[in-house]
Amino acid sequence: MRLLLVEDDPMIGESIEEGLRGESYAVDWVRNGGDVELALSGVAYDLMLLDLGLPGKQGMEVLRAARARGDDLPVLIITARDGTPARVEGLDAGADDYLVKPFDLDELLARIRALLRRRVNRTRSVIEHGGLKLDLASHEATFEGHLVKLSAREFSVLRALLDHPGKVVSKSQLEEKLYGWNAEVESNTVDVYVHHLRKKFGSDFIKNVRGVGYKIAAVP
Repeated sequence: MRLLLVEDDPMIGESIEEGLRGESYAVDWVRNGGDVELALSGVAYDLMLLDLGLPGKQGMEVLRAARARGDDLPVLIITARDGTPARVEGLDAGADDYLVKPFDLDELLARIRALLRRRVNRTRSVIEHGGLKLDLASHEATFEGHLVKLSAREFSVLRALLDHPGKVVSKSQLEEKLYGWNAEVESNTVDVYVHHLRKKFGSDFIKNVRGVGYKIAAVP
């Protein structure tokens, strides 16, 4: 999953970025509110973490502008403004959730998972597909009743494919889920992780659509 972090404080931004990447999220970090629209125009993000006190353009302006454009990207406000009026203003402006600094990383991760589940109309934290169960909270997978160990990136690739069963996901789309702007992308990274997943779930589990990408067949 690829997230956009909008935070001008370098210490807070570095801490959040490190924590999210440790949980297999690809993170792009913007430090100026005026740069958010450009970032959103170039990448299909799964969620935005938005500070309110920003240089260039205040976070509330960023949020209102995104909603005015019809952008339905989930937005989690992260801010030191803890008063009720600020919370009400943020939620009324179109934010999906509101978290006050300082916060625990585990709580941030839980709120992110909740918003991502909500976006794909899921009420549970487990994706079921045939004999596979993918637990988004614990990052564990079971297949035909047996626990299957997955690396963080294997989990991300599998999650991205399961979000669109029966549809082809391009190699570049999968790479976007694995890497942020500054990360070096190796040309065969996706192929390697798909190979690992096939070894764990069967050679026919993930189909290769030559020249297009990969897909997991829809369950009848």
